Amino acid sequence: MGSVNKVILVGNLGKNAELRYTPGGAAVATLNLATTEIWNDRNNQRQEKTEWHRIVLWGKQAESLQEYLTKGKQIYVEGRLQTRQWDDKDGQKRYTTEIKADRITLLGGGGGAAGGGRSMDRGGSQMSGGGDEPPMEPFTDDEIPF
Repeated sequence: MGSVNKVILVGNLGKNAELRYTPGGAAVATLNLATTEIWNDRNNQRQEKTEWHRIVLWGKQAESLQEYLTKGKQIYVEGRLQTRQWDDKDGQKRYTTEIKADRITLLGGGGGAAGGGRSMDRGGSQMSGGGDEPPMEPFTDDEIPF
């Protein structure tokens, strides 16, 4: 049997998305997403734990959604775990594990722009509509930088 590397998260953005471009011109956005687990302990006291996740979004999807990915916005993310390695300024090997997003859906809670359930797949095609966002033009696989 093969293997599966699939991540599904629903959470709130800790800050606005940061959009940058690679030297080759590919758009890449980084997001910080908080997911919070709430439960009652043995003494019936409310407990809360927040995990932070680094999300990386590439291509047209990064450019198109960047203005809507604002602090506090609730989003749904589908993607896969990816670990990168690099050498820091002191020559030490460093690692980071992040989620390479394939699909992001803007949900209704938090943030600046209205969510309305806008969803895009990795190819940049709009999956479902609604809200106040303008319609998206689909693009071809030839336009994806990876």
